[in-house]
Amino acid sequence: MASVSHPVFARVYERMSAAMDRAGAAEHRHALLAGLSGRVVEVGAGNGRMFAHYPPAVTEVVAVEPEPRLRSAATAAARRAPVPVRVVDGVAEHLPAADGEFDAAVAGLVLCSVADQRAALAEIHRVLRPGGRLRFLEHVAADTPGLRRAQRFADATLWPRLFGGCHTARDTPAAVRAAGFTVDELHRFRFPPTGPTSPATPHVRGAATRTAP
Repeated sequence: MASVSHPVFARVYERMSAAMDRAGAAEHRHALLAGLSGRVVEVGAGNGRMFAHYPPAVTEVVAVEPEPRLRSAATAAARRAPVPVRVVDGVAEHLPAADGEFDAAVAGLVLCSVADQRAALAEIHRVLRPGGRLRFLEHVAADTPGLRRAQRFADATLWPRLFGGCHTARDTPAAVRAAGFTVDELHRFRFPPTGPTSPATPHVRGAATRTAP
């Protein structure tokens, strides 16, 4: 598997993710994973900030992360996790898993940065069993025209280069539905909850169910 290396962003993200958790992201991670059970694939595990929040009914997490520095940090975090976590190299568009292998999938702040969001969601759909669950926590396209214009401008200029391929204007809930999922819950919020608005401020936390192909 070819690595996806963003060494500068990886260093920045390790500090940024800790600050985000202190600002309230940890509570969103915990809510995202509540009620999960069985085998879970986490797509784009980053440095493993999600691992501490998996409930005890989860029997195994296969955490997929292509960036070498972040994968190394995730491997260290896995040793402290409350459930068994196995960190593997891989990309969202080609998950190293068999059809229908997992009971649930988790995508946390990754569907903004995958090279092909449609292919990534198709892969998540493939590796979930029928009726399997998808939990996603992402920043997304804004509801207001002015901020949507700012997002499109950011995505067309330096934002993806500065933030590891991140795109701010993706309508991820619509993409989840188009990939063959029923969205059961969708909570929209701004993050961080206070301070100036940026292209990455609008967020969603959602739960979806895998339907037929």
